[in-house]
Amino acid sequence: MPNSYYTYIMSNQTNTTIYVGVTNNIERRALEHTSGSGASFTARYKINKLVYFERYTEINDAIQREKQLKGWKREKKNNLINQMNPQWNDLMKD
Repeated sequence: MPNSYYTYIMSNQTNTTIYVGVTNNIERRALEHTSGSGASFTARYKINKLVYFERYTEINDAIQREKQLKGWKREKKNNLINQMNPQWNDLMKD
């Protein structure tokens, strides 16, 4: 089975703050963010919901996509999330 890498977006409960990241283990990384040990930014803003992700087989593709998403304006990121997850549900719970 090939390696999997993920570019993901997490949000806080009110969907006012989002975080874009990359990982090779989406479940572990989402749990780290939820517990407050993922990154200082996510702990500070209580980022605890996985609302979007994309899977890649090459780490460089995932990193390139992460950089692209980080360069987007918030409205464009919101539109991307809305395509996959219009209710902004926590995908770790689904």
